[in-house]
Amino acid sequence: MNELNPSNKMTVEIWSDVLCPFCYIGKRKLEQALEKFPQADQINIVWKSFQLDPSASNTGEPYKKHLAEKKGWSEAQTQQMFEHVRSMAAGVGLEYDFEKTITANSFDAHQLLHLALKHGKQDAAKEALLRAHFTEGKNIGDLNTLISIGTDLGLDADEVRKTLENQTFADEVALDIETARQFQITGVPYFLFDRKYAISGAQDSAVFLQTLEKAYEEKAAQ
Repeated sequence: MNELNPSNKMTVEIWSDVLCPFCYIGKRKLEQALEKFPQADQINIVWKSFQLDPSASNTGEPYKKHLAEKKGWSEAQTQQMFEHVRSMAAGVGLEYDFEKTITANSFDAHQLLHLALKHGKQDAAKEALLRAHFTEGKNIGDLNTLISIGTDLGLDADEVRKTLENQTFADEVALDIETARQFQITGVPYFLFDRKYAISGAQDSAVFLQTLEKAYEEKAAQ
């Protein structure tokens, strides 16, 4: 029996960072595919930690300024990139507000996702963190912001606080990142279906549906 999945459903592991704009789009693409997949209730989604910028600070610096300086882009180049990504997001029903988006370190957000997994609320937590960062302009590296997101999901505020203050899931986050390194995952989102088939990037929902069907058919034949 799959150790990741004692119910023996088919597992889709997703390496992703809550600071990654394409990860939110990829989440929607997968969800679109699952809506057309008759056995969607037999799919177990597990979000894995990945940090695009482990050295990022929680100073609340505007993301636009941070990215331009990091990439060496002009203001016009940065704006052009934002417009392109914003258009992609709108295509799957997401509203990105890059004018409000601020730089943050995502390590503790990933710990919150591990806590949410323990309580069966990981997907909802992932959605809330992505929305907080890209749409609401919240600092998802801030302790009080993460406590607020956790309590909105129905988690206990004291448990969230203690988890983050004690770095309870730091080893789990590090293990996810190390596993990604072992699998030679260098970019996210990265979707791994029962550790047999992989999709890299926010590809079309038809690609996700085709991969779901193929992986599920093979699993059912075992």
